[in-house]
Amino acid sequence: MTETLVKTSLDDSIYTITLARPEKRNAVSDRLLGALKEAVVAAPEGTRVIILAAEGKHFCAGLDLAEHQHREPFGVMQHSRGWHRIFDRLQNGGIPVVAAMQGAVIGGGLELASAAHVRVAEPNTLYQLPEGRHGIFVGGGASVRVANIIGAGRMCEMMLTGRLMDADEGQRLGLSHYVVGEGESLAKARQLAERIAENAPMANWAMVSAISRIGDMSSDDGLFVESLTAALTQTSPEVAERIGEFLTRKDKGLRT
Repeated sequence: MTETLVKTSLDDSIYTITLARPEKRNAVSDRLLGALKEAVVAAPEGTRVIILAAEGKHFCAGLDLAEHQHREPFGVMQHSRGWHRIFDRLQNGGIPVVAAMQGAVIGGGLELASAAHVRVAEPNTLYQLPEGRHGIFVGGGASVRVANIIGAGRMCEMMLTGRLMDADEGQRLGLSHYVVGEGESLAKARQLAERIAENAPMANWAMVSAISRIGDMSSDDGLFVESLTAALTQTSPEVAERIGEFLTRKDKGLRT
């Protein structure tokens, strides 16, 4: 019998990907990584938002170290690049991703969460980059994504000390955008996903595709790409219809 490590479901235009290895705190083994890749690539046509969730008490405890210790240097390099490709597909695939987090969001789990565009945390959420304690370095994109969120200095401190960061501090630093009650992260993620799904698809695509890339550009190049992106989104028939409806409602409101 084949073990199901990642579960998927589609409800209207919202596609939920759930890590399903709770007995291992959803630690990322090679098989789980492969299943996650398949789930991301298989996002159904018409998907407007992806929810990234996890079964059990923990979102993801990171890399499965039992597998890591048996790799040679070139194998580690290839493995790391595999993580990069999958997480880049999440961040830059053109579909907004909302992460529902609880418990451990550690190491590779934080790297996975940082690829999402909106992150919801429960009060028991704990963030950590413990690579220094294991004598290794991050390999799933943290040096770019996590550092972009909290700053290179803070990330370096987290790796050097291996300290745990709680949900409130994580929110202050931007690791989450919302902190909700215990057991409420998935419901909040769903609420946010429904709101995001109401946006024009091209606008959502532009926001999740352009903003992070503009951040890597010079100011002048970034402003140029901003103008190009605005030109693409603001001239579509759907936008004209949406703005027309908004102006009609506004005019009616003023008259009443």
